[in-house]
Formats: sequence, C-alpha cells, structure tokens
Amino acid sequence: MKDVLTWFPRILVMVFVVFVSIFALDAFDEEGTFFVKIGHFLMHLIPSAVTLAFLWVAWRYRILGGLLFIVWGLIFTIYFGTHRTTPLFLMFSLPLLTAGLLFMISNLSVPQNKI
Repeated sequence: MKDVLTWFPRILVMVFVVFVSIFALDAFDEEGTFFVKIGHFLMHLIPSAVTLAFLWVAWRYRILGGLLFIVWGLIFTIYFGTHRTTPLFLMFSLPLLTAGLLFMISNLSVPQNKI
C-alpha cells in the first residue's frame, strides 16, 4: 500500500501532463507562419511545464507539492472554468486535486528517508 501511495500520484500527474500537452497541438491549426505557430505551441505548453515543476517539488517535498497541486487544481477550476461542466472538472481539475491529496497522505504513511 505504501508503494501505491508513493507512485500513484506521480504517475497520475505524468499522465495528466501528457493529456494536457496533446491539446497544445491545436496551435498548428491556426493561421500564421511556422514561427508564430511554434510560439503558440510553446505558450499552450506553459500549464504542462508548471505542472512538471510542481511534480519536481512534490517528488522531494510531498506536503509542499501536495499543497501546490491543490492550489493548481483550484486555479484550473476557477481560471479555466472547469467548474461549469462535470466532464471538464473530471478531466482537468480532479486529477490535480487528487494528486495533491495523495501526496499529502503519502507523506504521513511513508517515511521520507525511504525514497
């Protein structure tokens, strides 16, 4: 059970990053030069980069990382408006909130020096 609490939130966040990054590919459907499209693509990847930075923090400091993911999930809920429809909330906000809670729970059940 301790291994599940250690690895499940990490894998959940990695899968979430891949899922959100796929949506950045729509930047290539827009009009403009190749460099404009690359700029839009990189801009669409900012949420994925922030999520990966939070994962890096959570990997070492689970409580801080858990808090960061909970706040990030709330930002997704409010700023991106995922609270308006259940499918959007389930796809974008719930994985972040769940990962945050699991990181915090895993800090209580798994000793820090084990990992």
